[in-house]
Amino acid sequence: MVWLAKEKHAGVVGVNLLEKLQLPLLPALYGALLAGVDYVLMGAGIPTQIPRVLDQLTRHEPSRYDVHVTGAQRADDYHASFDPHSILSEPSTLLTRPHFLPIISAASLAQLLMRAGHVDGFVVEGPTAGGHNAPPRGRMQLTSDGEPIYGKRDEVDLERMRSLGLPFWLAGSYSTPKRMREALQHGAHGIQVGSIFALSNESELDPVLKSTARQLGFKQDLRVITDPLASSTGFPFKKAVLSGSLAEPEIYRGRRRLCDLGGLRELFVQDDGTIGYRCSAEPLEHYCLKGGKSNDAEGRMCLCNALLANIGLAQRRKNGGVEPPLVTLGSDLGFLTEIMADESSQYTAQQCVDYLLQST
Repeated sequence: MVWLAKEKHAGVVGVNLLEKLQLPLLPALYGALLAGVDYVLMGAGIPTQIPRVLDQLTRHEPSRYDVHVTGAQRADDYHASFDPHSILSEPSTLLTRPHFLPIISAASLAQLLMRAGHVDGFVVEGPTAGGHNAPPRGRMQLTSDGEPIYGKRDEVDLERMRSLGLPFWLAGSYSTPKRMREALQHGAHGIQVGSIFALSNESELDPVLKSTARQLGFKQDLRVITDPLASSTGFPFKKAVLSGSLAEPEIYRGRRRLCDLGGLRELFVQDDGTIGYRCSAEPLEHYCLKGGKSNDAEGRMCLCNALLANIGLAQRRKNGGVEPPLVTLGSDLGFLTEIMADESSQYTAQQCVDYLLQST
């Protein structure tokens, strides 16, 4: 994908990975390096191992990644390993180390990552951003609607971020020229935005889902929920309430629980000491037989299948059923009324860029 994305232009290309998806990280990063990736962004975890991994893989050296295994003891050594020579007998291409930008929610985490190795900057993401969010600091408290409550402790100390001396970009409700200017005034090098591009013509989001989200968002009738349970990662996850998607309770209840892609599986120590795999979104009886607790499976959704359905790659089942989507967007969709003329309007990625850079 990186190779294809770099065709016919001189711009930069980055990849955005989840630290929670640990098993495929090493070969995925090496493949991106071979394709000439310019930036690596990573969130949904604390990626302290990535600076070392990038150094090693850039030199075509073997690398290992310590993986989290539930039930492991302190002395246990569980890791994934990858040797570039296993796929290229004589790697000869001189690789360039990409810029590494961890996605963080606190300045203290930035300091921790700087001690772990070379980082080039940070994406500082607030709780209104789409996708996975960092959980609130302290004890989880919920609104009457079941959404996590974020407070003062979850606000990033931007003065402290500036004092670190590395560039940073702000994310979470920054998809307007005004918010772009505010970010720059706070010392940020820029912003990271997703929802505005996700709803543009060029995105691979299913056209019907995209059109519906734009229309409802323009009329301010689209609700985006921060669901503390949906993701099996344990991180809160934003879901847009669209008809026919898993965000509708009846659609969720009507889907047979199934985990057949396994991207977010949890590794755990089995009774015999071997490693097993389970997912809190799999059939409840299977999950419990593997030592999982039924409470931990409540409300979980199969994001692997749903996110593929978002881009028209839904699996089709033998009974004729089709996997439902689950669209994720940020909380603030106010940009739609500014970039669209009416609820039926469309817009391009270039219009997004022109809009965001107004008066900067």
